Amino acid sequence: MERKIAKVTLMVKDYDEAIAFYTQKLGFHVLEDVPLDADKRWVLIGPPDPEGTALLLAKATNKEEIRCIGNQTGGRVFLFLHTDDFWRDYKAMVAAGVIFMEAPRKEAYGTVAVFKDLYGNLWDLMAPKP
Repeated sequence: MERKIAKVTLMVKDYDEAIAFYTQKLGFHVLEDVPLDADKRWVLIGPPDPEGTALLLAKATNKEEIRCIGNQTGGRVFLFLHTDDFWRDYKAMVAAGVIFMEAPRKEAYGTVAVFKDLYGNLWDLMAPKP
């Protein structure tokens, strides 16, 4: 069996505000949204590619989890969003109000710019070199 990373947990304050940000500003889709109990849901979101890695939105419920919202990697870039058309997606994200921390730049590995999600987690929008 081929192995791959299927899901990554992302701590959030609220399911619905996170779903709104990722669907409206990044163009992600809700892949699953299943109630588990009164306060817990199984929410998977991701780009339209059904074979790609999905984000599992996990609502923070204790002090340790709440402390990690927006800083799951100690201030480093957390996730990498690859695109086949950097400028199309960059312009759409800027128009949607996504906050970029820098101007786009060319690197040996591709075109990249760092942006923040609604909680402050850092992401790379990247068009890898072929």
